[in-house]
Amino acid sequence: MKLCLDGIRDAESRRQWQNAGYTLPAFDIEKMRENTLKGCRWVHFGSGNIFRAFLAARMQDLLDKGLEDTGILVGEAFDWEMLDDAYDKFDNLSIDVTLKSDGTVGKSVVASVAQALRCSPAREADWSRFCQVFTSPALQMVSFTITEKGYSTAPDYVQADILKGPSSCSTVCCMVTSLLLERYKAGKLPIAVVSMDNCSRNGEKLGNGIMTIARRWQELGFVEQGFVDYVCNPEVVSFPWSMIDKITPRPDASVADMLKADGVEDMDIVVTSKKSWVAPFVNAEECEYLVVEDSFPNGRPALDKAGVLFTDRETVTKVERMKVCTCLNPLHTAMSVAGCLLGYKKISDEMKDDDIVAYIKRLGYVEGLPVVTDPGILSPKSFIDDVVYKRLPNPFMPDTPQRIATDTSQKLAIRFGETVKEYEKRGMDLSNLKCVPFVLASWMRYLLAVDDEGNAFEPSPDPLLESAQKDMAGIVFGQPAKDGALVAIMSRSDIWGYDLNASPLKEAVVSNFKKMNEGPGAVRKALHEMVQTF
Repeated sequence: MKLCLDGIRDAESRRQWQNAGYTLPAFDIEKMRENTLKGCRWVHFGSGNIFRAFLAARMQDLLDKGLEDTGILVGEAFDWEMLDDAYDKFDNLSIDVTLKSDGTVGKSVVASVAQALRCSPAREADWSRFCQVFTSPALQMVSFTITEKGYSTAPDYVQADILKGPSSCSTVCCMVTSLLLERYKAGKLPIAVVSMDNCSRNGEKLGNGIMTIARRWQELGFVEQGFVDYVCNPEVVSFPWSMIDKITPRPDASVADMLKADGVEDMDIVVTSKKSWVAPFVNAEECEYLVVEDSFPNGRPALDKAGVLFTDRETVTKVERMKVCTCLNPLHTAMSVAGCLLGYKKISDEMKDDDIVAYIKRLGYVEGLPVVTDPGILSPKSFIDDVVYKRLPNPFMPDTPQRIATDTSQKLAIRFGETVKEYEKRGMDLSNLKCVPFVLASWMRYLLAVDDEGNAFEPSPDPLLESAQKDMAGIVFGQPAKDGALVAIMSRSDIWGYDLNASPLKEAVVSNFKKMNEGPGAVRKALHEMVQTF
């Protein structure tokens, strides 16, 4: 079984794939590619796993149902080896492997990518194709999964790239701004420029980056003021906000072995020179959410028929706040810190621990839901249900508490501080918060870099780790903390979002920390005793 157009074209080959449990494209791939060549409606920058497992798969749904007849043009600006190893060799086909929490596996061949090109003015043929697409009235949407750092114009290398002007730039936002300039020259054609990266206010970040570049080019004499006005006019060039959520870890060797056992050839995982992990398949969880501000001046693909939710900007913001402040991120952080202290290496294994499960259930359902931001478009309780019963227990997802504990100092204020503030704002009794002060105390205990058995461990990377540990100087594992020993760390409003010393939670936080620092086994004992009181 070969993953290529010839390998899925004839009846016998298709039967072989289907007998092995694979779902194949139900549309005419060649006709779709021909249509896309004539009038591409969707360009996406960023050829990685989240694109292939989520966005390309949703477009495949529309093509299979006959709701769209064109595919996606993918542009890769960062790591061209990804196209070498995961696109070109396989005729732009990929295998979407859905690892479900009930132990079953879904396998489908995705063929919605019409073209995959290197994005650079130095690649004349590829760049000419991008210019052709961007000057076509048919183009409706340009989307991105390039990570948050891709939108910043602050780094020196981006500033240097801006000075090169539209014709010879090489960073992704500069190149997209250059392509928008071509669209402007073609008649100020409308377009939606959509970030689908998992970061707060993503549309604003992307828009600010492109507008900054356009203004600087105008100052340098590369473009006229009319172009600046064009990209700054939301009626013509929009930058919708979105919230995306789907775990798509790097390709896993066990999945590669499974596909090879099915008879699929060339399923090797490759690590590129830029350290990207790529394969002709993507392994991902079954749960996925994409909520997008419905602001598309030139129309959009019918993604609402494939599970994508379109709404207004305020609702997108509410969905993000629901996830980050209540329904997912707080649970993740709480169990990751506890998991590191208790010696766990996999999130799914933590979900076999009755104490940890009771801990995060109360944190989400009992302490979080009463003050949750309800977006109306998604049920907060159903979202937590998916997290607790499908996503976190999934044994196929190789996620670790150590990875999730990264940068915890940057997360505590938004993931727990906002809940505390809402309780105070609404006049609710803070003594009902049992898990929140336990989380805060557990991170202080984590800063000692000693696990619950008394063994040293290396804390995950964190920009404030060194300064926070200095604030804990003098506190020794297994020895009673002196009065006032926690004052310095608890005064860090840059970590907690407020001064814990002045908070009604102070006593509970200090008490929990002291219990957890009594010696070997103290974290387990404190956690078990706490959940028994629920």
